[in-house]
Amino acid sequence: MANNHKSEIKIDIELDENRIPEKLKWTAKDGGVENEETKAMLLSVWNSKNKESLRIDLWTKDMPVDEMRIFFHQTLVAMSDTFYRATQDEKMSATMKDFCDYFAEKLDLKQK
Repeated sequence: MANNHKSEIKIDIELDENRIPEKLKWTAKDGGVENEETKAMLLSVWNSKNKESLRIDLWTKDMPVDEMRIFFHQTLVAMSDTFYRATQDEKMSATMKDFCDYFAEKLDLKQK
Protein backbone atom coordinates (compact mmCIF):
# COMPACT_ATOMS: atom_id res chain seq x y z
CA MET A 1 0.00 0.00 0.00
CA ALA A 2 1.39 3.39 -1.00
CA ASN A 3 1.75 6.16 1.52
CA ASN A 4 -0.39 9.07 0.43
CA HIS A 5 0.73 12.58 1.17
CA LYS A 6 -1.64 15.49 1.62
CA SER A 7 -0.67 19.06 0.95
CA GLU A 8 -2.65 22.13 1.89
CA ILE A 9 -2.73 25.58 0.38
CA LYS A 10 -4.47 28.13 2.55
CA ILE A 11 -5.68 31.59 1.53
CA ASP A 12 -6.76 34.18 4.11
CA ILE A 13 -8.70 37.21 2.93
CA GLU A 14 -9.26 40.26 5.09
CA LEU A 15 -12.22 42.32 3.85
CA ASP A 16 -13.34 45.86 4.57
CA GLU A 17 -16.91 46.78 5.49
CA ASN A 18 -17.89 46.63 1.77
CA ARG A 19 -16.35 43.15 1.41
CA ILE A 20 -13.45 44.51 -0.68
CA PRO A 21 -10.16 42.69 -0.03
CA GLU A 22 -7.75 44.72 2.09
CA LYS A 23 -5.22 41.99 2.80
CA LEU A 24 -4.47 38.67 1.16
CA LYS A 25 -2.19 36.09 2.79
CA TRP A 26 -1.37 32.59 1.69
CA THR A 27 0.34 29.55 3.14
CA ALA A 28 1.79 26.53 1.32
CA LYS A 29 4.00 24.81 3.87
CA ASP A 30 5.27 22.23 1.35
CA GLY A 31 6.50 25.16 -0.75
CA GLY A 32 8.09 26.95 2.19
CA VAL A 33 5.47 29.71 2.24
CA GLU A 34 3.82 30.65 5.51
CA ASN A 35 1.39 33.53 5.93
CA GLU A 36 2.94 35.44 3.02
CA GLU A 37 1.19 38.69 2.11
CA THR A 38 0.27 39.29 -1.52
CA LYS A 39 -1.63 41.97 -3.42
CA ALA A 40 -3.34 39.79 -6.03
CA MET A 41 -4.19 36.20 -6.89
CA LEU A 42 -5.85 34.30 -9.71
CA LEU A 43 -7.06 30.77 -9.04
CA SER A 44 -8.58 28.53 -11.71
CA VAL A 45 -9.98 25.07 -11.20
CA TRP A 46 -11.44 22.63 -13.73
CA ASN A 47 -14.91 21.17 -13.21
CA SER A 48 -14.63 17.96 -15.22
CA LYS A 49 -18.30 17.07 -14.85
CA ASN A 50 -19.52 20.35 -16.40
CA LYS A 51 -16.46 20.82 -18.65
CA GLU A 52 -15.90 24.35 -17.40
CA SER A 53 -13.29 26.33 -15.56
CA LEU A 54 -14.16 28.11 -12.34
CA ARG A 55 -12.08 30.89 -10.94
CA ILE A 56 -11.44 33.23 -8.09
CA ASP A 57 -9.76 36.52 -8.98
CA LEU A 58 -8.86 38.73 -6.02
CA TRP A 59 -6.74 41.81 -5.53
CA THR A 60 -6.44 44.28 -2.71
CA LYS A 61 -7.80 47.76 -3.09
CA ASP A 62 -4.28 49.16 -2.84
CA MET A 63 -2.88 47.03 -5.70
CA PRO A 64 -1.24 49.55 -8.06
CA VAL A 65 -2.42 49.41 -11.68
CA ASP A 66 1.15 49.35 -13.00
CA GLU A 67 1.86 46.27 -10.87
CA MET A 68 -1.41 44.66 -12.04
CA ARG A 69 -0.23 45.05 -15.64
CA ILE A 70 3.07 43.33 -14.81
CA PHE A 71 1.23 40.62 -12.84
CA PHE A 72 -1.05 39.88 -15.80
CA HIS A 73 1.85 39.79 -18.25
CA GLN A 74 3.83 37.38 -16.08
CA THR A 75 0.71 35.24 -15.57
CA LEU A 76 0.08 35.06 -19.32
CA VAL A 77 3.72 34.04 -19.95
CA ALA A 78 3.47 31.37 -17.24
CA MET A 79 0.20 30.10 -18.73
CA SER A 80 1.82 29.70 -22.15
CA ASP A 81 4.65 27.69 -20.52
CA THR A 82 2.13 25.55 -18.63
CA PHE A 83 0.08 25.04 -21.79
CA TYR A 84 3.18 23.72 -23.57
CA ARG A 85 4.11 21.37 -20.70
CA ALA A 86 0.53 20.04 -20.59
CA THR A 87 -0.03 19.64 -24.35
CA GLN A 88 3.36 19.71 -26.10
CA ASP A 89 1.65 21.98 -28.67
CA GLU A 90 4.61 24.05 -29.87
CA LYS A 91 2.69 26.04 -32.47
CA MET A 92 -0.02 27.30 -30.12
CA SER A 93 2.50 27.92 -27.34
CA ALA A 94 4.50 30.10 -29.71
CA THR A 95 1.32 31.94 -30.69
CA MET A 96 0.56 32.55 -27.03
CA LYS A 97 4.11 33.87 -26.49
CA ASP A 98 3.64 36.21 -29.45
CA PHE A 99 0.53 37.57 -27.77
CA CYS A 100 2.48 38.01 -24.51
CA ASP A 101 5.07 40.05 -26.40
CA TYR A 102 2.30 42.14 -28.00
CA PHE A 103 0.66 42.64 -24.58
CA ALA A 104 3.95 43.80 -23.06
CA GLU A 105 4.66 46.11 -25.98
CA LYS A 106 1.22 47.75 -25.84
CA LEU A 107 1.53 48.32 -22.10
CA ASP A 108 5.14 49.48 -22.46
CA LEU A 109 6.39 46.72 -20.16
CA LYS A 110 9.44 45.75 -22.22
CA GLN A 111 12.81 46.58 -20.68
CA LYS A 112 14.62 49.18 -22.74
